Amino acid sequence: MDFLNILILLAPIFFVIALGWFAGHFGSYDAKSAKGVSTLVTKYALPAHFVSSILSTPKDKFYSQIPLMISLVIGIVGFYVIILLLLRFLFKYDLTDASMFSLNSAQPTFAFMGIPVLGSLFGMQEVAIPIAITGIVVNAMLDPLAIIVGTVGRSSKKQAETTDSIWKVTGKSILHGLSEPLAFAPLASIILVLFGLQIPELPQKMLDMLGNTTSGIALFAVGVTVGIRKIKFSMPALSIALLKVAAQPALMFVIAMVVGLSSADMTKAVLLVAFPGSAVAAMIATNFESQEAETASAFVISAVLSIISLPILIAITA
Repeated sequence: MDFLNILILLAPIFFVIALGWFAGHFGSYDAKSAKGVSTLVTKYALPAHFVSSILSTPKDKFYSQIPLMISLVIGIVGFYVIILLLLRFLFKYDLTDASMFSLNSAQPTFAFMGIPVLGSLFGMQEVAIPIAITGIVVNAMLDPLAIIVGTVGRSSKKQAETTDSIWKVTGKSILHGLSEPLAFAPLASIILVLFGLQIPELPQKMLDMLGNTTSGIALFAVGVTVGIRKIKFSMPALSIALLKVAAQPALMFVIAMVVGLSSADMTKAVLLVAFPGSAVAAMIATNFESQEAETASAFVISAVLSIISLPILIAITA
């Protein structure tokens, strides 16, 4: 694809993000109201889009997505594990700090940028399943794993937790991840499709009324979140951002070649992990009181860097 056409394709997307940044930076939104916009996307609009799109997709199409799913698991969860081990054993990071650093290096903001960016390239219907699979990998696998490892690290400091308590944390983390709409809605929809269920026209139109708002609101929410945060240009923050927008997409490109993905699926896989770091991952770090300033800053820095990295990656892979 011609580079100028890529810039034209991405211009409306970054315009809406810039508009959101303006609203957040100049006080139209604060942290509380920004969270409300994000909640609308993650708990209502995007799950509605998933249910409508997936339940109108033929069953056979899901079986063709298995190689893509394997690639995403390796490229997201595997990348987290690699960074975690390097930080823990090479750089001697505390286990909780290493987990939060790795989580923010591995988790993309797929829920906000996946549909508008990939939808512009392939069409909304074509990208619903890859984005839904990413949601399951992130919410049902990556986040619970990072929370479990972070909890183990925190517990080891206190030296007061038993093995049973860690198992309890494990169960709660996995159940919490599966209960999130971004994991539950696509997972339940995929199961129903595999049993042969298709959505009738009227319910689909009802869901689309909300689901079709996802793109604009999601991009605006990214801009607002960036606008209300302060940036700290530290080495950890810059490292997280560069791992997110450069190292992880490069690894995913290699994984996609090894797995043997088609050209279109390779582009989807690379771009899904190339999106900026996730505000959700930064919030998890805040809950652990670990790497808070670094992860919040990395989210903003990676969002800015993506203005450069996304056009380059689309030019290389599309």
